[in-house]
Amino acid sequence: MAQEHSHHHHHDHGHDHGHDHDGHAHGHHAHAVTAQSERKVLWAMLLTGGFMLVEVAGGLLSGSLALIADAGHMLTDFASLALAWFAFRLARRPADPKRSYGYHRFQVLAAFVNGLSLFVLSVWIAVEALGRLFDPVEVLGAEMLAVAVLGLLVNMASFWILHRGGEENLNVRGAALHVLGDLLGSVAAIAAALVILWTGWMPIDPILSILVVLLILRGAWTVTKESGHILLEGAPDGLDAARIGAAVRTVPGVTDVHHVHAWSLTSERPMLTLHAVIDQQADDKATLVAIDRLLQERFGLAHATVQIERGGCLNPGRDC
Repeated sequence: MAQEHSHHHHHDHGHDHGHDHDGHAHGHHAHAVTAQSERKVLWAMLLTGGFMLVEVAGGLLSGSLALIADAGHMLTDFASLALAWFAFRLARRPADPKRSYGYHRFQVLAAFVNGLSLFVLSVWIAVEALGRLFDPVEVLGAEMLAVAVLGLLVNMASFWILHRGGEENLNVRGAALHVLGDLLGSVAAIAAALVILWTGWMPIDPILSILVVLLILRGAWTVTKESGHILLEGAPDGLDAARIGAAVRTVPGVTDVHHVHAWSLTSERPMLTLHAVIDQQADDKATLVAIDRLLQERFGLAHATVQIERGGCLNPGRDC
């Protein structure tokens, strides 16, 4: 009976104008994920920064330019991890009148910057490697091997921390790619050091560096593309406007759906807005609840803003 009364209430008050309703159902898992991500990045940052200092000392003591150059590589990775960590810290700040969604999008911006920095780093390593192919640099194999083995252990620990639990946070993945680049660099350095110790063939160092660059570029392209897609308000995977509109039209009382826009605040926070036209007899509140339930259950949308309209589109000529 309460539903019937509600129907009459809306019917009696007219239905020629639209009603704005916000169908939020925020999940608290996103906050837990962010806190976990922040801890992961902090530990990886501390490990990377600590080893960077060790590598600088090892390079200065051994006189190895290769190790000092790799320490510079580690410095860029430390900076990228610091940026990722700062992004998570900033995301804690509450929303304000100027930023109604808060600072969560800064995580995506950090991932985008990290992706671009990987391209720059790859170009630098490739140019350096090509230069060494034509003008080989004397490398101290034993010292290089010792520091490379230590670097491998540190990078394995950092990579394990960042990938524990298989998290899909884009910012963490961007940071993990930097660490993966270091890890691959350490493996290449170990292989190069062993070849140099056994054969004295110096060109192996730049050759393996170029192979590592190719692997880094593949991951850099993925992170840059995904973060750029979010920054350009692209629709998340699986959230096709046509499919969503078709699904909402199956809700009893809905006669038309338009102005369907899907985007992401971060990689874990898909968003949606749509206008739903309902027939004269439908109860707008009950229909809204049904639409909201469908969006959550079928598309995993915890935050959807739905505008209910009667008598057709309120703004003809604009996506109607």
